[in-house]
This record gives sequence, structure tokens and C-alpha cells, in this order.
Amino acid sequence: MTFADLFERATALGGDLDEADVRRAVDDVRSASDRGEGDSAGDAVGDPLDPSPARVVVDADALAADLLVGGAAREALDVLRSHAWTTLVASDPLLDDAESVIASLSDPDLAADWRAAATGWREPVAQPPVDHPALASAYRGGAMQIVSLDPSLTGPGAAAGLRDRLPVSVREPRAFATVFDPAKLYPDAVGGAYPGPDRDPRTMDPVRADGDQHR
Repeated sequence: MTFADLFERATALGGDLDEADVRRAVDDVRSASDRGEGDSAGDAVGDPLDPSPARVVVDADALAADLLVGGAAREALDVLRSHAWTTLVASDPLLDDAESVIASLSDPDLAADWRAAATGWREPVAQPPVDHPALASAYRGGAMQIVSLDPSLTGPGAAAGLRDRLPVSVREPRAFATVFDPAKLYPDAVGGAYPGPDRDPRTMDPVRADGDQHR
């Protein structure tokens, strides 16, 4: 199941959703979760990875908006899907939230198929159950950037507070798509001259230098 297939199914199901609908659904899912109960399991998740600007966390709201709304969220995630040397970092609780939101706003079968595709794309990271999934994923997974629709994370005050604790920038999808520059990042992240996108963002298939997909 490719992302192109998932986007087509989401469009066929309709729903006329926007980012605000998705944001409210994430709040509902997280407020109803019992994730905060029990042991934090802080010693069970291992040491954090070294930070890298090529490692990115996408919060549950932006993941769901990519599928159900399109627009800026899809533009932002297409940048990541287009480059195999970038890494989507996500804990299981983060994907749990996104899957629950997609199921509640659209269709459980679509949500399950999306989860399978997202699981194949992301690099998993463990997190204490009491932590915010996006922040925990960034901290534990060495991600220096978070894409989110959550104003409590993207606001100026929140950004300043986070920088005091984590080497991370949190941006809304539109801002991320504007400032994330693969050509500038590539020499430090990989080395050498930037060759352009190396993956089809909708199928995740490799792309040759002439722009054709490998078969």
C-alpha cells in the first residue's frame, strides 16, 4: 500500500476536513488516553541518540492532516518522503495517536493501512509513557526538528522554552516546508554535492538522476 493509494482512498471517503478538525481530534485522543498512568519506564528506553537536523519528528496532527487534509502538511511530508537520507522518527505512542485520529475522522481500515505504511517509513524510538509523544520522540531519537499543528508547541514562548531543554525547532507544516532546505543540509548530513530528490514521495521508490523511478 503506497502513500499515493492512501491519499486516493482518503479523498474518495471525503469528509471535508481541515487542520482545525484534526487538531481537535488529537486533543480528544490525548485527553482520553491513560498514557500518564503507571511507571515512566525512564530506564527502559535507552540513551538518546545524537541530534541531527536530518532527523525529523512529525506530530500526530500533522501526520493525520497529511492523509486527510493534504495542503501544507502533505507538502511538508513530501519533502521528507522525497529524500531517503532524511529520517522520520516516531515512537509507537505517536503513531497510536495518529492512527486513532484517522480512524475517528475517516475509516478504521484506512487508519490501519496508513499505520502499516507509516511503520515502514519511520524509525522507531522508545519513550516513557508519561511523555509527550512528539517531544519524547525528538529527544530519544535525536531529531532536531518537529512538525506540528499544536500551538502549545509552535508558539514563540513554547519555542524559547524548548530550546533551553532540547536542540529542537518546532514548526507548523507550512513553515517547515519553507525553511527545510535539502540542498543546504545534504553536504553536512551526507557529504558531497546535493543530487536532488532520490525517492518518489508517493511510492517511496528510488528515483534515478534522470527523474525516472527504478523498476
